[in-house]
Amino acid sequence: MEQETINKLEKSIENLRNKDSKLFFLVQDTKGNAKGGIRYIYQMAKALKDGGFNPVILHETKDYAGVASWMGEEYMEIPHQSIDGQDLQVSPEDFLIIPEIYGHVFEQVSQIPSGKIVLCQAYDHMLETIQPGMNWAQYGFRKCITTTQLQEDYIKGVMKNTSFDIIEPLIPSLFEAKDKPSKPIISIHTRDQRDTMKIIKTFYLKYPQFRWVTFRDMRGINQEEFSEYLKDAFVSVWVDDTSGFGTFPIESMASRTPVIGKVPNMKPDWMDEKNGVWTYESNNIVDILAEFTQNWLEDNISNQLYDEGLKTAAKFMDEDKFNGTVIETFQNYINVRLENFEEQLNKLKVEEVE
Repeated sequence: MEQETINKLEKSIENLRNKDSKLFFLVQDTKGNAKGGIRYIYQMAKALKDGGFNPVILHETKDYAGVASWMGEEYMEIPHQSIDGQDLQVSPEDFLIIPEIYGHVFEQVSQIPSGKIVLCQAYDHMLETIQPGMNWAQYGFRKCITTTQLQEDYIKGVMKNTSFDIIEPLIPSLFEAKDKPSKPIISIHTRDQRDTMKIIKTFYLKYPQFRWVTFRDMRGINQEEFSEYLKDAFVSVWVDDTSGFGTFPIESMASRTPVIGKVPNMKPDWMDEKNGVWTYESNNIVDILAEFTQNWLEDNISNQLYDEGLKTAAKFMDEDKFNGTVIETFQNYINVRLENFEEQLNKLKVEEVE
């Protein structure tokens, strides 16, 4: 029995050294709709695949729609596996990377002897599906990847005995500064569809002189169209109280489209008074938007707003930096697990000799 354990450890060590251990990323099925959180996972998986690692995208059902329609076929070249009706083979040297919303999965995989990592992009959702009184570490998840220092500071105060790594999101290069005049279009993106309709209806009722201005709801659009639509717009409107990062305003800034937005409950690190028009009161959005619209029509928008937005967006568009951070982070996870296995192996070999 001891020799069998030694053989398994040696195999696990070999797989870790050769980057053959699997990195399983669990994702939601967005049914073909673009979603920044899913893009972030695929970007990490692709960086690892290109770096010689062995990522696998896990999805819940066999009819998973995938991301080809809005991210491109290259991302579907990453190995995919359904967990619906299949026996998921996970070895001790493998890693499970599970988003914070899958609290029920934490419990299901707690006895699997693999590396376990929480991927927490949305601090507000981390307790939704987890049992009261339980934390991630009690399910064996002692490491967490998140997107900002602010999220880490908040989460570590709630989830004890877990260490953290920060990997900032990457805004794709297709979001670039427009080279043509803007159209009388307002791009709007809110977490709650009700907020979108409320803003649109209130704006037209309160400021009927602007009824000829068009709103474009940015839901359910593929990534390429999304970027083109942002370039068309003369302003973006963003409302998301529970956002942990906020990719939409950054994408707008990268497109040289100013942003009017409500400050989320957790104010992002990147947000300041120069790179957007921000308010703490959602009821002020319509009035701010009407004033901005009038100023835009009169060509009275400061260039500083555009320039500061571009400077902010540029911080999140360095693909080499993103890929390097991803690879370094996961290589560290592998190195720590490798050291643990080597210690176990050496201890068993000493006991065998004695």
